[in-house]
Amino acid sequence: MKNSGIIVGLDIGTTKIAVIVGQKNEHGKIDILGYGKVPSIGVKRGVVANIDNTIQSIKDAVAEASAKSGVDIKYLNVGIAGQHIKSLQHRGSMIREDSEMEISQEDIDKLCNSMYNLNMNPGEEILDVIPQEFSIDGEHGILTPKGYTGSSLEANFHIIIGQTAAAKNIYKCVRRAGLEVVELILEPIASAEAVLSEEEKEAGVVLVDIGGGTSDIAIFHAGIIRHTAVIPLGGEIITEDIKEGCSIIKKHAEELKVKFGSALARENREEEIVAIPGLRGRTPKEISLKNLASIIQARMEEIIEHIYYEIKSSGYEKKLIGGIVLTGGGAHLKHVAQLTEFMTGLDTRIGYPNEHLASDAHIDMASPMYATGVGLVIEGIGRYQKEVEKSKPEEPVITEEISEAAGKKRKVKVKKVKDPSKPTKRFPEIFLEKIRNIFEEDVD
Repeated sequence: MKNSGIIVGLDIGTTKIAVIVGQKNEHGKIDILGYGKVPSIGVKRGVVANIDNTIQSIKDAVAEASAKSGVDIKYLNVGIAGQHIKSLQHRGSMIREDSEMEISQEDIDKLCNSMYNLNMNPGEEILDVIPQEFSIDGEHGILTPKGYTGSSLEANFHIIIGQTAAAKNIYKCVRRAGLEVVELILEPIASAEAVLSEEEKEAGVVLVDIGGGTSDIAIFHAGIIRHTAVIPLGGEIITEDIKEGCSIIKKHAEELKVKFGSALARENREEEIVAIPGLRGRTPKEISLKNLASIIQARMEEIIEHIYYEIKSSGYEKKLIGGIVLTGGGAHLKHVAQLTEFMTGLDTRIGYPNEHLASDAHIDMASPMYATGVGLVIEGIGRYQKEVEKSKPEEPVITEEISEAAGKKRKVKVKKVKDPSKPTKRFPEIFLEKIRNIFEEDVD
């Protein structure tokens, strides 16, 4: 499966665990071969809280996706989120031994890998290192330095940091479910791949994925990711507010939110009433939709205030021509885009992943709820193709050529070619390797 171009994404969310199987077709679109979705009963605010329940949910979702797709699933690109995730900007540099030689991919990888040696707080690890802009001998703003010459190579990096224990638990759950992690991918980055266009990333845009337990933020400008953050508030806390405010059970509160919920109270009239079945032997309970919307609006305003704070903290508030794109299950709320526009002053739209999907994709896959899962497949395909490119045989490189008349032979240097059948090591794999070494005995 790893060499066939079929990629599997695993979205471990607070309310659902989704597995999506896909591959890129000849038109550059994503064919969804199958998917599985089950309730998540072991995850709280994006973090594994119950190992056994999470393992069972993963097994069930994988079994459903495997049955629908006909693919024997063994390897997964897994999304990671949660309130423990944070990011920072860092600048790294290296001096090259031979300034006349062209900068190679090995040089770039060496500089990127050196970022994993930064000192972190106890219990924290670097999950991913994302290069932004490179500089060569003081020349700034270079996006692809490969092929340039120079003695000094520098770069700005966006570094994703998370708790070792949280990542270890995700890895442990996947392993105990009989599967292997290929990549740990930050969920807001995956969601951005699914719902943002390259023009929006260039113009400046904020991606907000409102999930069940958390709201993930990714800010792009000039085509580069500039800021990421995770807010520990999502759709589940809105459900809890409705449950408490209307004195109903959680099941009915969720149904009310999904079917009748609105983020703007003024869009509902006082006389709009919905009846909720009463508990055993009790009369039905009547709920005013205006009161329901007032409860939802109060909590959504708090979430948007947190989002706006992150936008201002990033320093890109005045550079976001593309405004805000909302996705995730919370984007289904009526009038949520209007409320966001009103509070932030930025143009807002709802992000759907259908732009990247083949025309025959199941209608469910076009929902913002599956943006992260689809994004994990898209990001996985992109990383897979990069590794395939690296593994292609290269032309022999002549390092020294001396005429035959001198009676000397030509020296020819041939680069070693990677075997594409073997798993490749990307930057996040360094982190996973640490976890394997530390917890191998515990996992087995």
